[in-house]
Amino acid sequence: MCTRKPALRFILVLLSLLLVLKFNVATEIEDELEELLAVDEEVEREADGGGDKLSEAEVLSKAQRIVIELNNDNTERVVNGNEFVLVLGYAPWCPRSAELMPHFAEAATSLRELRIPIVMAKIDADRYPKPASFLGVKGFPTLLLFVNGTSQPYSGGFTADDIVIWTRKKTGTPVIRISSEVEAEQFLRKYQKFVLGQFDKFEGPDYEEFVSAAKSDNEIQFVEVNQVELAKVLYPAIKPTGRFLGIVKSEPERYTAYDGAFTVNKILEFVDYNKFPLVTTLTEMNSIRVYASPVKLQVLVFANIDDFKILLDPLQDVARTFKSKIMFIHVDIDDENLAKPFLTLFGLEESKNPVVAAFNNGMSSKYLLESKPTQSNIENFCNNLLQGSLSPYFKSQPVPDNTEASVHVIVGKTFDDEILSSKKDVLLEVFTPWCINCEATSKQVEKLAKHYKGSSNLMFARIDASANEHPNLQVNDYPTLLLYRADDKANPIKLSTKSGLKELAASINKYLKVKNVKDEL
Repeated sequence: MCTRKPALRFILVLLSLLLVLKFNVATEIEDELEELLAVDEEVEREADGGGDKLSEAEVLSKAQRIVIELNNDNTERVVNGNEFVLVLGYAPWCPRSAELMPHFAEAATSLRELRIPIVMAKIDADRYPKPASFLGVKGFPTLLLFVNGTSQPYSGGFTADDIVIWTRKKTGTPVIRISSEVEAEQFLRKYQKFVLGQFDKFEGPDYEEFVSAAKSDNEIQFVEVNQVELAKVLYPAIKPTGRFLGIVKSEPERYTAYDGAFTVNKILEFVDYNKFPLVTTLTEMNSIRVYASPVKLQVLVFANIDDFKILLDPLQDVARTFKSKIMFIHVDIDDENLAKPFLTLFGLEESKNPVVAAFNNGMSSKYLLESKPTQSNIENFCNNLLQGSLSPYFKSQPVPDNTEASVHVIVGKTFDDEILSSKKDVLLEVFTPWCINCEATSKQVEKLAKHYKGSSNLMFARIDASANEHPNLQVNDYPTLLLYRADDKANPIKLSTKSGLKELAASINKYLKVKNVKDEL
């Protein structure tokens, strides 16, 4: 930390002591509170006076000095001795913690510059498990706001701006009031997305509902003006009606006006349906908010960065047509952590070409565009999705050749023909490659198939449930043995996989009239 002039240091020490006395905090954390208030003025003057601009590393280092490090000795004193404390619980080995920490530090700098009365603190929960447990840190990273010693979970976004907006709302500033054109222009330079409220007077039922909505929302900055001229700086197309609400975003669909009743629930619903871009790029940071969207129909476009640039313009045109009805999400297909879990659901985890898929989160159904991702094909796909006329997608391996197989391999595409429509009795083994006990069951099925080889009315089959799906095959335990009788395919009989060969054969003979059995078990 740079050296300060004695007079400045003396003033800062006095401020620190006053805070300590006010909140009855032990004198041991005086230095920490002083650091919270301190400004590296010498460094800032050098930068402002034409010196070299602070590097990103220097900015981060400076920001991190503002954040108090909690430990075994100071945790309870800090959270109980201050009105507002935002705590980041982290683990050094956690990638998400490493990703969040610089955003947290940057937010601490912004909040200090805004003079928001909050202490920003962090704790290495690995190193200090006891105070971390006292705070309620159970996973990494965890953000918790303490208000007079009582904690509440953090529910905002995870960029520095998200943290600042959420914190300002929770510490008493849910709405920013703008009173001049200069302030409006400064606001526009800082905020890329916001909700504007224009009222003749900052009072009355409509205004109170607006403020309540601002308090309830956890993500977007709300701003208010009482002059149409100022409102036009923020929202050029505004009409002078005396009362207005709209959302502004830095994307092609920049302005969206609200035309509903001024009630908290209706305003929040409008914000929820309009806060995302026409096409949202999924990241680790925004994933929770994306998944929580009230728009239940979601179209996901899996494509690498170059392919997505080509698709973006036509995709935005489609998204504009279905705005507020279908959410459009881009997932970088090269990002395994984000893309692979989704692509695995379609059996396309190795795909490198663009994939367009859809989900109905309300019904847990999934759909796949099986034609080229052109604008017209995507638009037709979305129309059918919205109308409910798309057939759900069930993944399937390629159709195998079972000509010489004693145990037929069934895939999603052949389940109807070989199991449900077949006139034979079928014993089906349902397995997964990662199942520990499946191999032993498979060997038993092989022996049973050999034993019943001469039977013309009994077929043995198996299906890999990790790579194949069918709406009539709902199995959660592996391995599973299902006996489909020729005269009642809708009600398969579940056989015990813990039974020996003779017991399984006895069960088969009990339920079926098997012909031409010669081999002994």
